[in-house]
Amino acid sequence: MNERRYPIGIQNFESLRKDGYLYVDKTELIFRLINSGRYYFLSRPRRFGKSLLVSTLEAYFQGKKEVFSGLAMERLEKEWKEHPVLHLDLNTQQYNTPESLTDKLNRELVEWEKLYGTEAAEVSLSMRFEGVIRRAHERTGQRTVILVDEYDKPMLQAIGNKELQQAFRNILKAFYGALKSMDGDIKFALVTGVTKFGKVSVFSDLNNLEDISMDETYADICGITENELTQYFKEDIHELALTLKTTDENTLARLKENYDGYHFVPHSEGVYNPFSLLNTFKRKAFGSYWFETGTPTYLVELLKHTSYDLSRLPQEETSDEVLNSIYDDDMPIPVIYQSGYLTIKDFDEEFGIYTLGFPNREVAEGFIRFLMPFYTKVNKTSSAFEIKRFVQEIKAGQPDAFLKRLRSFFSGTPYELVGEQELYYQNVLFIVFRLVGFHVQAEFHTSEGRADLVLQTDKYIYVMEFKLDGSAEEALKQINDKHYARPFETDGRQVFKVGVNFSKETRTIDTWIVE
Repeated sequence: MNERRYPIGIQNFESLRKDGYLYVDKTELIFRLINSGRYYFLSRPRRFGKSLLVSTLEAYFQGKKEVFSGLAMERLEKEWKEHPVLHLDLNTQQYNTPESLTDKLNRELVEWEKLYGTEAAEVSLSMRFEGVIRRAHERTGQRTVILVDEYDKPMLQAIGNKELQQAFRNILKAFYGALKSMDGDIKFALVTGVTKFGKVSVFSDLNNLEDISMDETYADICGITENELTQYFKEDIHELALTLKTTDENTLARLKENYDGYHFVPHSEGVYNPFSLLNTFKRKAFGSYWFETGTPTYLVELLKHTSYDLSRLPQEETSDEVLNSIYDDDMPIPVIYQSGYLTIKDFDEEFGIYTLGFPNREVAEGFIRFLMPFYTKVNKTSSAFEIKRFVQEIKAGQPDAFLKRLRSFFSGTPYELVGEQELYYQNVLFIVFRLVGFHVQAEFHTSEGRADLVLQTDKYIYVMEFKLDGSAEEALKQINDKHYARPFETDGRQVFKVGVNFSKETRTIDTWIVE
């Protein structure tokens, strides 16, 4: 029986190694990073291994050769010099006032000043930081290493509060300014975070900070590749397969469908979500482990605030300029991509256009399920039951029951929720049918020449067309006139042609016809 120790929630490299936890060896990449530059910025989604990367660098620069035993770093590194390391972790605090941030920075500075001393003339946070960097170098004879983990945590917590966010930016901009002025005293610096709030605003003076977030060399410095999965987890895949009473091949395919698919660089190998993988192996069960550890409420509010057409989510097109831009109240896509809910699916080099989409089933299903209470009157608790009933009625060949349930979804919706009516109906239909589509085959189209929606089960096919303030007859006529059901004429399954009309006045479905 496999008694592996999975490092779930363990972010300290030294304790992970000493306590015998599993470690996927990234030290060859880390060695390359250290030896090919000095100042780096890395953006990755939460729970993707950024803190462990920072801690690994800390152990390396502290000269702790023994914790790298058996890893690539032991073979590659010959000198093992010990450097003073200033490790600032902003992940461990609630930031709700400017003082909460200055207090955190002050606490860190006090600890560093105990080690390296202080001077009376150093009054501001940035002056004290500069002083510590300089004295750490002078007193040890080795240049200082600076590691900042989750630099953007304060700004993320202040989304929706522009004044507080600006205050946090001003504090951090001054503080990080020390990295520029103390260049001669710094050996290496890495700043990590989820978003690129700061590439412009917080680090605007730091033109020496190299952004490796979309660098092919380091695409898999966090996360787990297919090769690493089969190399390090062969036993675990087999045990999971035995528990689920299936084959290793089926288990691997299901792991891929649920947790793979993150692309931080165009046309690169997909990366698996490490948090979800480790939890699946530990608990011997599939689950939405990563999604459920963070609720993307602020992202949903952004989508609503910008009247975003949700049907674009699975295939959103954007430019490099937008993808790498800082947070903006009117642009939800950069922060949704950077947070890990969308990933790069394709890149058109000629026009410089990225196509984004959900990385995998865990994120797609989790995100769309999460959207439902924000767009309908169905609460979080009952939404799963509603979808189950939809699916049961579709599988049983009961279009009338299914449409009655769909009508009740819209009826009673508060007027202010509707906003732009046509977009609102499209968004709710998208949510419902995408969720249904995880259980039955669904194609959601709104382009000319194809039906709005096709649902397929083992026994039935539904070809559906929707109208707003038209008529169900008109919708059905379009299905027949444009021969939307023709591809299924030789199919052995029963075909339902369904015309549906929405009414702006009643704010719900008023009529439908099934043929």
